[in-house]
Amino acid sequence: MKIVIAPDSFKGSLSSEEVAKAIREGILRAMPDAETVLIPMADGGEGTVDSLVQATQGSKITVPVRGPLQDEVMASYGVLGDGLTCVIEMASASGLVLIPEEHRNPMLATTYGTGQLIRHALDHGYRSFILALGGSATNDGGSGMLQALGLQLLDAEGREIGAGGQALSHLTQIDASKWDERAIRESRFTIASDVTNPFIGPQGASHVFGPQKGATPEMVETLDAALTNFANLMLAHTGIAVHHLPGAGAAGGLGGAFQAFFPASTQRGIDVVIEMTKLNEHLQDADLVITGEGQTDAQTASGKAPMGIAQAASKLGVPVIVLSGSIGHGIEKLYEYGMTSIHSIVSGPMTLQEAMSRTPELVAQKAEQVMRTYLAGRKQEV
Repeated sequence: MKIVIAPDSFKGSLSSEEVAKAIREGILRAMPDAETVLIPMADGGEGTVDSLVQATQGSKITVPVRGPLQDEVMASYGVLGDGLTCVIEMASASGLVLIPEEHRNPMLATTYGTGQLIRHALDHGYRSFILALGGSATNDGGSGMLQALGLQLLDAEGREIGAGGQALSHLTQIDASKWDERAIRESRFTIASDVTNPFIGPQGASHVFGPQKGATPEMVETLDAALTNFANLMLAHTGIAVHHLPGAGAAGGLGGAFQAFFPASTQRGIDVVIEMTKLNEHLQDADLVITGEGQTDAQTASGKAPMGIAQAASKLGVPVIVLSGSIGHGIEKLYEYGMTSIHSIVSGPMTLQEAMSRTPELVAQKAEQVMRTYLAGRKQEV
C-alpha cells in the first residue's frame, strides 16, 4: 500500500517536514509494511522555501538584509535543485513574524529587505524566481523592494522619500535611471499568491490586511490614500493601472509592484508547490493521501495546501484524509473538493499550550487511529 504524506506546517508548532515524519510514525504503527512517500507542502506562505528546497534537493542561502523596521535580520532564499531557480519568501525579510506585536506599524514597515534578497540572487547569476508573498508586515506597495533594486522614489524637492507606506504620501516622481535592468530584461518571476484583493479601495491592501499588521482605522485611510498616489504615479510611469488589478493587494501591495515593473505571472501558491514537488506524479499509483494543517475551516477552501492537494488527488480517485490542529466552522463544503475525512489531532480537553507542546505525539497518535480505521474499512470491503 502506497501512502502519500503531504502536510502543510502547523504554524508555531511543527514544520511541514516534522508533521510528515510524525504522520509516518503513526502510519507505521498500524501498518509496518506500508510504503510512505513524504512530500512536505506549503501554499505560497511560510515554509514554501523549505518545501521546494527539500523536494528538489536544493540549497539555502542566508544573507543579512534590512528588516521590516530597518533593523538588520538574517534572511534566506532557496536555490532549487535545477541550480537555476530561486524561491524567495518575502516574509523571510519583510514578515510580520519579525516584529513583536507591540511594535507592528505598517506606516513604517518596508519591503526593502525583500529587494535585497532579489538583488543578491541577481548578483549571483540567478534569473528565474518564484516569489512567495504570504505573511507580510508591510503596506508600502512594494516601494521598499523597488528602492533596493535602484528605483528612485522622489518627493517634490527631488529627495528620496522615506520607508514605509506613509512615505508614499510624499511621492511625486519616479526616477528609473538607476533601476537594475537585470530584473526586467533578463529575468522571469512567478508570483505564488492566493490573494485576489486589489491594490486600493475597500477590498484593497490597506483596508483588508492593514488592521492585521497593526493599522488603526485612521492609519488605514492614510495608507490607502498613499497607495492611491503611488498607483497613479506607477500608471504614469509604466502605463499599467494596478489600482484594481486582482492580486495587486498581496503582501501590502507588493503584488502590484511586481505587476507594474516586472515580467511576472501569478499562480495560486499551492499550485506552484504541487508543480515543483511533482506531487501529481507521486499520486499516480497512490492508495491514500494524508495531509494536514494547523487549522481547518472554511478558509481552507481559499487555496490552502489541503485544498489543493485534495483537488489534485480527487482527479485520480485517491482518498484524502486531513489531520488538523483544530477544526473550525464551514468544513462541510470541503468534502465537495475531494477531502474524504477531516480529523482534529486533539484527543481530549487540553489547553492550547499543552496541545502545541504535544503536537508530534498527537499527530502520530491520530495518524495511527485513522489508519487503523481505514484498514478496518478495507477488510469489510473484502
